[in-house]
Amino acid sequence: MSNPQDVSDIDHFLKTDGLDTEREKVIGQHIGYRYDVNLLPDYKRLTPFLRKYIEKMGWEDLNWMEDIHLGYEEGRAAVFDRNINGWVQVPEGMKLPDNQQDRDMIARELLIKFQMSKHHPLVTLREAYAKF
Repeated sequence: MSNPQDVSDIDHFLKTDGLDTEREKVIGQHIGYRYDVNLLPDYKRLTPFLRKYIEKMGWEDLNWMEDIHLGYEEGRAAVFDRNINGWVQVPEGMKLPDNQQDRDMIARELLIKFQMSKHHPLVTLREAYAKF
């Protein structure tokens, strides 16, 4: 197996499953930003909300949100929420920028806002099962 930092075969990801590290094998997917600097977030494109959120949390970077990207579910723009193991669709009619970095920043913002909202399924579970 080749060193993931030294992938010299241009067809490496065509000839293999691309799961080179132990972590990639465990999660069953390729961690793209290890190889493609274009997948790293451009911090100049942070939304005002994300900038304030990161500052409030005391982070120096996007931390756990770096691998959050805007995707699609049933033909609609959506972001995947690992906590509920499902897609959260972008509100219908929301204008999305052409730039993928900007779209990913919007996805991160929408995910945080959804996870903090009273409409998140975990809020309902907490209300139903909390002991205190």
